Amino acid sequence: MEIKDQNRRDFLKWFGAAVGGVWAFTSRAFAARGEDEQVQARGKHRWGMVIDLDRCTGCQACVVACSVENNQMLGGPEEAALGRVIRWLKILPRTEAEGSHIRQSLVPMPCQQCEDPPCTRVCPTSATFMNPEGIVGQVYDRCIGCRYCVNACPYTCKFFNWGEPQWPKETQTPFNPDVSVRYKGVVEKCLFCHQRLQRAKDKAREEGRKIEEGDYVTACQAACPAQAIVFGDLNDPESEVSRLALSHRSFKMLEELGTKPKVIYLREG
Repeated sequence: MEIKDQNRRDFLKWFGAAVGGVWAFTSRAFAARGEDEQVQARGKHRWGMVIDLDRCTGCQACVVACSVENNQMLGGPEEAALGRVIRWLKILPRTEAEGSHIRQSLVPMPCQQCEDPPCTRVCPTSATFMNPEGIVGQVYDRCIGCRYCVNACPYTCKFFNWGEPQWPKETQTPFNPDVSVRYKGVVEKCLFCHQRLQRAKDKAREEGRKIEEGDYVTACQAACPAQAIVFGDLNDPESEVSRLALSHRSFKMLEELGTKPKVIYLREG
């Protein structure tokens, strides 16, 4: 009996060591592949946004455009009372104080599209991920509604669907067919209007050229009457978004956390 028990223990030790070795090798392989993809992405597009707070009037045209473009529910007073109205882009108040001088401003807050996003690290199903062009995406069919990513996001820019989507009959006709309607129990977020990127890529491919500045424009940028939002390729040093990102007025939200947002703000002059 002791010999059999010893053999069993030896087998379990060997099996555990083998599984651990395979797991470690696989983890290193996936990590290396992720690093390779990030390195390759540096030579490709890296989409980012600059928001000029000196120009922003807080009119919320960007909020409405984002809602319409991405088939977001209108929400009612009941959802508002519970804090469950979903808006991928919000206008938040911001107060800065220096001595007796106090300055208040309104700050558009989309997903910050972090270079090192906390949400992707905690998702157990890879429903939230970063694509090779730096956009933090969301695969709704993978989402199990655990809300780890919601809690991990320091910008509160991820939203959980507490109920089935409903709209008045009058608003159902103009739905955007390029954007899927989210259902109860999944998390959703701003995707930098990824569907518009796909259309821009298709058009450029048909015309036999590369994507140029201005081909890919987010809904919030297109709707802003004050032209406070600039969107483009941060990897292109000649792009307007890259030039503005280097401004002495530029800053990033909660930059001290190390999330490296690709949404950059310009302070008021």
